[in-house]
Amino acid sequence: MADEQGQNKGPTLTHSQSINRLREITTELERLGELDELNPEDESYFTELRTEFATVDKHRKFLERQAQLADIRSAAGGISAAGLRRERGFSGQTGDQGERDAILEPDSIEDRRFRNPWDLAEVRTFGRAREDVNTELRSRALAAIEQMPSSSTAVREASTTIVERFDDKDATLAKLVLATSSPAYMRAFAKAATNRLHELDETEQRALQAVRAMSLTDSAGGYLVPFQLDPTVIITANGSLNEIRRIARQVVATGDVWNGVSSGAVSWSWDAEAAQVSDDSTTFAQPSIPIYTARGFVPVSIEALQDMSNGASEVARLLAEGREILESAAFAVGSGTGQPTGIVTALTGTSSIVTSITTDTLAVGDLYALQGALPARFRRGASWLATNNFYNRARQFDTAGGSSLWAQLGDGRPANLLGKPVYEAEDMDGAINATQENYMSVFGDFSNYVIADRIGMTVEFIPHLFQQTTAGSGFGRPTGQRGWFAYYRTGADSVNDGAFRMLNVT
Repeated sequence: MADEQGQNKGPTLTHSQSINRLREITTELERLGELDELNPEDESYFTELRTEFATVDKHRKFLERQAQLADIRSAAGGISAAGLRRERGFSGQTGDQGERDAILEPDSIEDRRFRNPWDLAEVRTFGRAREDVNTELRSRALAAIEQMPSSSTAVREASTTIVERFDDKDATLAKLVLATSSPAYMRAFAKAATNRLHELDETEQRALQAVRAMSLTDSAGGYLVPFQLDPTVIITANGSLNEIRRIARQVVATGDVWNGVSSGAVSWSWDAEAAQVSDDSTTFAQPSIPIYTARGFVPVSIEALQDMSNGASEVARLLAEGREILESAAFAVGSGTGQPTGIVTALTGTSSIVTSITTDTLAVGDLYALQGALPARFRRGASWLATNNFYNRARQFDTAGGSSLWAQLGDGRPANLLGKPVYEAEDMDGAINATQENYMSVFGDFSNYVIADRIGMTVEFIPHLFQQTTAGSGFGRPTGQRGWFAYYRTGADSVNDGAFRMLNVT
């Protein structure tokens, strides 16, 4: 919907989203209507809901009128459904939206605004507030995600979640999506990844230039991995092999530091009638997690590169695998200096340490002591983290045949220990060394361990690798290999050490 100046003033919801929102508003209004008396805050909320209902309902009717108008145009002009789809620019091939019907799906009429969501030349900026422009960019980004090539349903869902949850007021992630997910950029990256830049057509060259012009890469020699192939997106969509990442809280950062908010439990009190309420305030903190740079290198022979059928996807797969290996160690025992702070490092020296009952001996009582030391508010969502060797030791405590602690010795490793899930981190201490601290297991609520990823891995193609015949003498000679040099940024740390307990067998 537009005002007299043609500026979009209505909601950006599709028809189905409008229906769902109207139902949500109705349910909330009915809930408020059942209350005998509304406080001022509820009164204000009730009024806001009524206003929103009217606005969304007006938008719903607008979409339905547009669908009816499309029906009239089709009948008047003798345009078939296939013709309407051709007008919208769809080919009808498998995987596109060519089978959508403008009459049965009113959303498809509204989608015509973004037949090509990547064409930012259509975005009007003159006379519009920056917030309005950024709203349109986010809408275009979400439309682009639905249409971006070489992506699965899981990748599209993960991408949508990332943009909706973590995009900032400047639409940084939306701009990243629009710049790096287009078919033209996908083709350009595939050619760049296989040293075929000379084959770029004009559209692909403009796609590369658009990424550079938006300052989305830190190096003029590198190329951002297409959004749908970015390891952060792939890992979010398909699940991580790194088990700490599976249970940690994952966020997306758009700057050099991720800043959050945390607090202790809110204090309550029992107060007499008409008595002054006691001071029950809680203390808020702002944990910050620095973002560090990680680098990777993938060498490949010229022959293998020539035989590679899908270079871009293969490069992304290799980089994602290497990233998982690097992060597994960092999230467990990372020093926090030039790399993420591992959970063991974060808890070392804090009051979260639980010492073993017997010196240099792991006993069954240590498991119960560790579990019992964690406050009840965190036990509900707690998990175990340790090496496989630790779990094997724990299984040997179960001499009662599985009825008291875990499972029978002949079974595979169970999914729960003392009723809570178990996860592996092989970089933690698995053996007991009498001359040092042995941090063998962490038990806690890992939603308080935050991993902050900065989306946007950059890849540079190295056309020739060289090696000196004698180290330190003269120029090197080509080895018949090429390579991909990649770098990305991530950080991690505990934002509430009290949510964990770590067993030290010492």
